Amino acid sequence: MNPGDGGSIATMCGIAGYIGPRNAVEVVLDQLKRLEYRGYDSAGVAYPANGHIEVLKRAGKLTELKKLVDEVPRDSRIAIAHSRWATHGGPTNENAHPHYDAYERIAIIHNGIIENYLDLREELLAKGHKFRSQTDTEVAAHVIGEEYTEGVPLEEAVRKGVKRLRGAYALVVLSQHEKGKIVAARNASPLVLGIGAGENLLASDIPALLPYTREVVVLEENNIAMITLDNVSIMDLDGREQPVKPIHIEWDIAAAERGGYDHFMLKEIHEQPEVLRQCLAGRIDDNYQVRLEQVFSEHVWTEIDRVNIIACGTAYNAGLMGKHLFEKLLRLPTDVYYSSEFRYGDPVLSPKSLAIFVSQSGETADTLAALRLCKSRRIRTLGVVNVIGSSIARECDRTIFTQAGPEISVASTKAYTAQVTVLTLLAMYIAQVQEMPGVRVEEAVAELSGLAAKADECLKLEPQMIELATQFKDMPLCFFLGRGADANVALEGALKLKEIAYIPTQESPAGEMKHGPLALVQPGVIAVFGSTDPETRDKVVSSMKEIQARGGTVIAVVTEDDTVTERAADAIIRIPASKLGFLSALLTIIPMQLFAYHIARLRGCEIDQPRNLAKSVTVE
Repeated sequence: MNPGDGGSIATMCGIAGYIGPRNAVEVVLDQLKRLEYRGYDSAGVAYPANGHIEVLKRAGKLTELKKLVDEVPRDSRIAIAHSRWATHGGPTNENAHPHYDAYERIAIIHNGIIENYLDLREELLAKGHKFRSQTDTEVAAHVIGEEYTEGVPLEEAVRKGVKRLRGAYALVVLSQHEKGKIVAARNASPLVLGIGAGENLLASDIPALLPYTREVVVLEENNIAMITLDNVSIMDLDGREQPVKPIHIEWDIAAAERGGYDHFMLKEIHEQPEVLRQCLAGRIDDNYQVRLEQVFSEHVWTEIDRVNIIACGTAYNAGLMGKHLFEKLLRLPTDVYYSSEFRYGDPVLSPKSLAIFVSQSGETADTLAALRLCKSRRIRTLGVVNVIGSSIARECDRTIFTQAGPEISVASTKAYTAQVTVLTLLAMYIAQVQEMPGVRVEEAVAELSGLAAKADECLKLEPQMIELATQFKDMPLCFFLGRGADANVALEGALKLKEIAYIPTQESPAGEMKHGPLALVQPGVIAVFGSTDPETRDKVVSSMKEIQARGGTVIAVVTEDDTVTERAADAIIRIPASKLGFLSALLTIIPMQLFAYHIARLRGCEIDQPRNLAKSVTVE
């Protein structure tokens, strides 16, 4: 990707490929089914048949493609498939992948954006090429097709072709002349290879590979892979052979499936206590000391004078919690930046600063671009990432993995709690290393160790959240408010509701209400307050009264020992209290997630794949 070139938004759509003894068409369609959570609007498959490459594709869901496939039995030993989220050209049959080159000798599928596709298209049109779609992907197919002349192996044609492309891509190519291989190339958009017994696969994400193998290879940036029945090989853009380094995936297949829940989102909300246990596993010893093997040497932490946390969306909200803790506990100046704004703000970066990059997928394009800027300025970089082998994980100087397992729902839930927990662990570790005066690390870590049990208690609030969701599902507007850490969690609570229930929200520190947002309050408007800090409780109650005086209804999430707020709110949700108040605020996100989920369910919304969204944005 060339960050300075701009570009459109695209996402990690579904890529699948298979070569082996099974019915390849059935395998790649199964792979796409496991990637449906990404969001898509068309799908297609390509495989050799009757001396050419057969391409079948349809706008709509996989069921539409399956109807087409089922019309005639398809039984090939090699196939590629794709589910597309429209960027260049609408969601039509013609724009769906795969696409042929000019001569229909190859078929290609592609995630990402080819940023110079218009220039290439004009060049090809001048040569007499004809295009059947509006996509940048078809242009890439024609470019590679031009390089695929007599005597040139497919992998060499791909290597030469991608050098003419500028942008972000993970592309996969199948040829009618070389039916025993699939060739793939990757730049900025993820691609994973699966190594099986007498079969090999590829996909845009690991869950699509798990039913077939647990040995995977994350294709590196600017590398080209070739998979055959019994071999996987990799080379760089200069044709130099690269090592093939498989990693073993421990995930249970059920971890990537719904496990009996109606939606992945609900499953992942309920997984949070176990995720917290996994996140802390091996990182706290019997004396409540933090052990982080993945971070810098102890002396480095005495040099750092400022922290910059850089992230998008839910990860940004987690970063705000990190700022609260780093400044309040460590007295360490901390700024939180939106990744998309970081580079363009010409940030002032101290040589002694630390940049922390928070991302569930580890492939977020804006965050990755910000990371590369920091590295170019020789700033220390630390990743907080879930996906092992992801770009951010590999490019940061150090990485702490959240150990949350696969998150399937587009609306992030368990990733948020895991990210905040890791940032909390990191703060405790720094306090421990620096022997911060007044910070009782052992007591704080003991509280952190008990967080999973308290999260279990919060999940028992679900019946109450269903009742409240039933009562307020038709509200026109919802405020999410709080002070301190509660204000940070309010941002994430609001994001969940707008993402999956499509209800407008207004979120801010509670004290900001009277500076403008209060004008939006009228009968029917709901305000959800987080109120877990005794020091600000009276002021939060005053804000509640402001809402109610104008006809709004107040829901308050409070700790179990609060006897003040219940006299002011219209509805009270009680969570377990933590001696580390910051953690009490974090726990309030669980009832807020359940509230959003059940409202979306009652409104009939598409919960796991909300409109206009997909799991990871992998170009700018």
